[in-house]
Amino acid sequence: MQIRDVMSTTVIVMPPESALGDIARKMRDEDIGSIPIAENDRLVGMVTDRDLVIRALADGADIRSLDARAVMSPEILYCREDQTVEEVLTNMGDRQVRRLPVVDRDKRLVGMVSLGDLSRAKAKKAGDALKDISQPGH
Repeated sequence: MQIRDVMSTTVIVMPPESALGDIARKMRDEDIGSIPIAENDRLVGMVTDRDLVIRALADGADIRSLDARAVMSPEILYCREDQTVEEVLTNMGDRQVRRLPVVDRDKRLVGMVSLGDLSRAKAKKAGDALKDISQPGH
């Protein structure tokens, strides 16, 4: 099974000059833990709920004066839509991340995938295999 089969294609993207308050409200309203930051149709970073806490709130910064650039993770971890679920699960475990942007061959953002998406895919695959094994004649 490939990532394109399990990823979410609805992705909230915000520009780097977005105020932290706007980002936090968008995360709350959409019930998401990260927002890709894009400029000129290219991914330039990610802001996670953890970034907001560790890089802004914990230091007592005035979040009204900060934008996404101030707290975003500049190292962009991503996966490709044609990678397998198993491969991406391994990579996410190695890198200790819970969600990744998904890009196509042209490195354009096409979706997001979370550990939850991947675990549901693995559970479905295991369930399908169990169903096949349980069929009479197997």
